[in-house]
Order: sequence, then C-alpha cells, then structure tokens
Amino acid sequence: MQNNVLILDFGSQYTQLIARRVRELNIYCEIHPFNKLPENLEEFKAVILSGSPFSVRAEDAPHPDLSNIRGKVPILAVCYGAQYLAHFHGGKVEPSETREYGRANLSVIKDQELLFDEITENSQVWMSHSDTIKELPENGVRLASTHDVLNAAYRIDGEETFAIQFHPEVYHSTDGKQLLENFLVKICGVEQEWTPEAFVDMTVEDLKKQIGDDKVVLGLSGGVDSTVAAVLLNKAIGDNLYCIFVNNGLLRKNEFDSVLDQYKDMGLNVKGVDSSARFLDALAGISDPEEKRKTIGRVFIEVFDDEAHLLTDVKFLAQGTIYPDVIESISVNGPSATIKSHHNVGGLPDFMKLKVVEPLRMLFKDEVRRVGAEMGIDPELLGRHPFPGPGLAIRILGDITAEKVRILQEVDHVFIQGLKDWELYDKVWQAGAILLPVSSVGVMGDERTYEKVVALRAVESTDGMTADWVNLPYDFLQKTSNTIINRVKGVNRVVYDISSKPPATIEWE
Repeated sequence: MQNNVLILDFGSQYTQLIARRVRELNIYCEIHPFNKLPENLEEFKAVILSGSPFSVRAEDAPHPDLSNIRGKVPILAVCYGAQYLAHFHGGKVEPSETREYGRANLSVIKDQELLFDEITENSQVWMSHSDTIKELPENGVRLASTHDVLNAAYRIDGEETFAIQFHPEVYHSTDGKQLLENFLVKICGVEQEWTPEAFVDMTVEDLKKQIGDDKVVLGLSGGVDSTVAAVLLNKAIGDNLYCIFVNNGLLRKNEFDSVLDQYKDMGLNVKGVDSSARFLDALAGISDPEEKRKTIGRVFIEVFDDEAHLLTDVKFLAQGTIYPDVIESISVNGPSATIKSHHNVGGLPDFMKLKVVEPLRMLFKDEVRRVGAEMGIDPELLGRHPFPGPGLAIRILGDITAEKVRILQEVDHVFIQGLKDWELYDKVWQAGAILLPVSSVGVMGDERTYEKVVALRAVESTDGMTADWVNLPYDFLQKTSNTIINRVKGVNRVVYDISSKPPATIEWE
C-alpha cells in the first residue's frame, strides 16, 4: 500500500476517530502502539501522534523514540503529542489553571499557514486536557490560540512538524476534517486513492498471491463482514473457497434456515452445520463474559477443525475480522487497552494447522459496506445490523440455558420485526435485546408474577467505535413492550437502554 499514514496510539479514546477521519479523506492509515513502531517506516508518508489520558509530566507517561521519524517524515502531534514535543524539546508544560475541556474557539490564527488553510478565526475546536503548553519547544512558531489557550497550535521551524492542543478528529471541531486534509494532502502530498474499487482490486490480487491454489474454509455468520469476506475470496479463488455456516444455538429466531436460503443465489459453496447442542453443553454453568467468549471461540475452532478434516488439503481459515476488532484487542501497557476479547482475533491453537486469512482486517464497518456495494452484494444484506460473533450468549447476562435462549430469541424477534414494521430498522445502526439476570414482581390478571427483565438497546453509529442511543418513538416502545410481555412467557418487565458509547459499550458483555 502506498501513501500510508501512521497513527501512533498513546491511549486516547479518540485514536480510532483519527483513523476514521483520515479514511473519510480516501487516505489509508494504520494505528500502531507508540512503543511498537512498524518495521516498514519507509512506507509511511505522514505520522500522527494521538492524544493520551497520561500527563507528560508523569513518571509513567508514554515516551516514544521518534528518532527514526522526526525530521524525516511530516508529523502532526495531537494534544498529548503536542505537549510531548514541547515538554521534552525545550518547552514547558504545566497544569492548566482551569481544566481545558470542551468547546473552544480559535481567537488568533497566524496568516498564510498551510495547516490552517480555509480555516477562519472563531472556528470551533474541542479541547480535552488538564495540562497546557506554557512555553513552545526550541524553534517553535505559534500558529493559533484560543481565548484560554495561548499555544493552541504550533509548528517547529526547519521541519515539517506540526502540533495542536485540540482534537480535529471529533465532530465538535467543525473544521477538523479540513485541518487533517491540509496536513495530509497539502503539506504531505498524500494521494487520496483509498476507494472501495481500489481496495477490491488490490485485495483480490493479494489474496491470489497469498493463497495460490490452496483451499480455504470460511465460517459464515450471515452478517455483513463474513459475507463481504466470502465474496472477496470467491473473486480471488473461486471453487477453492468452502463456506461453513454454524448454528451455535445462539442465533436469532429462525436465523439458521433463513441465512442458508440467503446464500443460495450468491454463487458461494456453503454448508450448514447444526452444532447448537455442542455449544450449549460447553457453555453450561459459565457466567463470566470473557470465559463465555473464549469458550465460544474455542468451540468454533473445534467445529471448523472437524469440518476442515472432511475436506482435503485445506490450508487456510478465513475470518471476517475488521479493524475495530483488531484495535479493541490490542493491549500494550495502556494504549488501546483491551475492552473485550474477540473470538476471531488472535490466531489459532497449535492443534489446528491452518493459516489465517483476513481480507477485511484493515476496514471499518462502513468501509466494509461500501466494498460490498462495489461488488454488487444485495443492499438489504449490506444494511443488516451488526450481530456479535458470540451471538446471544453475550446478551444473556449470567449463565446460558436453552430456556434463556428461547426467551431472548422471542423478545429479539418482536423487537427487530417491530423496527422493520415501523420503518425504523434502517435508521438504527444496531439493535438487540438483553436478558438480565434479575427477576421482578409483576401482575398479570389477578395473579402475582416473578419473571425476567429484558432491556432493549438501539444505537446510531458509523463504525461502532462510538455510538449514541436512538430516541425511538414512545408509541413504538409502548407497543413493543406490551407485545413482549403478552407474547413471551417468562418476561414481565421491559426497559430501554439510554447509554452512549463511551462510557458504555454497545453490548452489555
């Protein structure tokens, strides 16, 4: 890949958003922990240093070695990155007299500075730091200020190093995308060539080289990611792709049969395997979310191994891993600390002698959909809501039983079908129901009940890295609640989750 952009992660909750904004400019970028620089540095035309929850004044603050980058590749240092360059190179960083967090406006912008081309004074920016740069580093030139922050932006004379104390990646910074474009396109000369068509062409060629004439087994889920991965692989290797759709007993109601029907006209070689009893047996008595995920991942691998042995000369296992899976699974002394493990990230056990191929590993969810559209996949399939790999297991809080699965499948069916009937489905990025490990008192007729509580969750998002809860109509929520309680035996109370990500996650486990 040419014209790469490297984003060094110092642990900011916004690091993934930087990547999203860069990709929106049709520019390819990668996130790497600050202390694990990629070996192919010569392939990167620009470097962005992220923010961080650390203070540069703290003893345990991230301290990267930039000797192979600074002065050789253009740098844009954001927030912590800006303070780091100042603190360790002749400047001074001190605690802010008042915490600088939230909206601010640029009160002064230095004339004829390419970084601020087409950005005017009073442009709104988003601050998020408790330290501030009191004195610029050696050869520092102030570029912008706000009413409260004197050194809101600066550059270092004699090199293409720029620094800002605000976050251009968040939507609250109204000209943030313009600033990133100014840096990457106008200053660094990065070409805007990261398009779905280019990705398909490049990936198909790479897959042909990587796989050759070998056979690949792929676990289909019916979702967007695995489907797009399957079509990409099919373009590259045709009949050497063997798709397996596993019923893990944790799918939505009637999903096993409906998904198999969905694939009939797509030219894919698909086999359905009903392993629901095997998964439920393995999950019996397990309540811990991480243990549930790992158990499901282990059994998936076992099922694939069994099925792969029925084929001859299979060399690869394909997975629909996407970039948020990769990012959230990284844990390196702070940056991108592990939020949860992903069953499709991290390789295979020793007993399974298959190599992994992940054609979507560097794509965000919206990019996966655009790639799918480029290849002509049915828009209805591409518009399907994300569904977690572990299925309903992580929407049943506590241990898993067949009865709990039944209850949640029925509740989920009422909720999702209701969204479709009310023409709300396409306005929601992801929706589902959660079975809570509590019971509540209720009254049905003249009888007292003591039954389960379910929570409904609907969010709007672009890529799942951040999400806001959806303000569904009260009439819809009222009807859905009544329908669930009247139709689903075992439930007598319905609540609606109004938490955003962050601080909450989309899934409850």
